Amino acid sequence: MLFDQIYRELELTERHLIVLRKVIEEGPIGILKLSDETEMPTHKVRYSLRVLEQEHLIKPSSHGAVAGENTEKFLEDFDGQIADIIAKASHIQQIRNSI
Repeated sequence: MLFDQIYRELELTERHLIVLRKVIEEGPIGILKLSDETEMPTHKVRYSLRVLEQEHLIKPSSHGAVAGENTEKFLEDFDGQIADIIAKASHIQQIRNSI
């Protein structure tokens, strides 16, 4: 219903972060190894890699994906962005409580 899209986006973001973590920890790493280690189907890993590459969080190499030029900044900003999301969710809860 109302929260279905938000929930899907959160699950997708979680998947992208799992893939990014593996790339940072084990890069260079290929799609098949990522799929095996994350227990995700290859088509989902491939999509996450494409999204992460578009954001310059990873980059391809001849041996697999490696961390990209924006990875460090993304990780630095992550806690602040999550705090903003939590604050928005808290505000939504307050609205609900006032109904």
